[in-house]
Amino acid sequence: MRLDELAERLGGRAVEGDAATRVRGVAALDEGGPDQLGFLRSARNAGALAASRIGALIAPPGVPVGGRPVIRSASPNLDIARAARMLAPELRPTPGVHPRAVVDPSAEVHPEASVGACAVVGPRSRIGARTVLHANVTIYAEVEVGADCEIHAGAVLREGTRLGERVILQPGVVLGGDGFGYEFDEQGRFEKVPQLGVVVLEDDVEVGANTTVDRARFGETRIGRGVKLDNLVQIAHNVKIGEGSAVVAQSGIAGSTVIGKRVFFMAQSGAANGLAVGDGSFVGVRGGVIQDLPAGSRVWGMPAVAERSWHRAMIALYKLPELARRVRRLERRVGGAPDEDEER
Repeated sequence: MRLDELAERLGGRAVEGDAATRVRGVAALDEGGPDQLGFLRSARNAGALAASRIGALIAPPGVPVGGRPVIRSASPNLDIARAARMLAPELRPTPGVHPRAVVDPSAEVHPEASVGACAVVGPRSRIGARTVLHANVTIYAEVEVGADCEIHAGAVLREGTRLGERVILQPGVVLGGDGFGYEFDEQGRFEKVPQLGVVVLEDDVEVGANTTVDRARFGETRIGRGVKLDNLVQIAHNVKIGEGSAVVAQSGIAGSTVIGKRVFFMAQSGAANGLAVGDGSFVGVRGGVIQDLPAGSRVWGMPAVAERSWHRAMIALYKLPELARRVRRLERRVGGAPDEDEER
């Protein structure tokens, strides 16, 4: 694609240098060649650029590019992602059902959908137009999958699960497994609580590899429109996650917690059961939420506290060795220093 054509399709971005330059793909600065497009976030990448063979760039206004042709963008990260979709569109399988797939006679698979080898579509399930089920996907009974979804190898959708449109499930996702529900019987042994609800994913949700979303005990576990769940995330029974939120890798949300819109849980964070997390909240890396959070909260730590308080605590923590030395010196001055065994 010509650089000026690409710039126009990105929203009429300005081009500096040879606008007729052709690029055939995108690449990192240290890997790209003369016919590829790279990007700069800022002038701090100048060193990598000097050693690069990349042919053209997307870069913020005013950032030097060493004379290479460039599309100027205030959002280079976003525009390089959009350029990648144009220059390297995903290949989608041919519509139809693979001869080695198993589709129950009562299931409905749209003629424009694709069902891969060894995939299984259970009784009374429905697969929407242009949806792709890759190899070894397992769809239980009465599952509904909307249009333009892509479900990668090894994903499992248990009975009653419902997906909206343009949902992406990465390999190994499990939707609708039983929630962790047990009660103690009269002898103090675990007795399983039936999990009778379903999982619902609204439009434009993406779920990362080996992430699990448990079915509700009653009713629904619901993941709102546009939510992004990273790899290795656990969403428990009856959780509700609001539109545009994200939960990053190795995080867990306990049962019946309600998360608002545009909430971010960063890596290895989590929330205890039955809580409410308000719209626009942010939970930092390894944050443990153990009480309700009002809208707009920013918390860190375990237990999670307000961001400013956490920063003050961390500053104080790293001052403790020096404070301890000062205390020992003061004790010696007043004649109250501990003996060596006591100090150890």
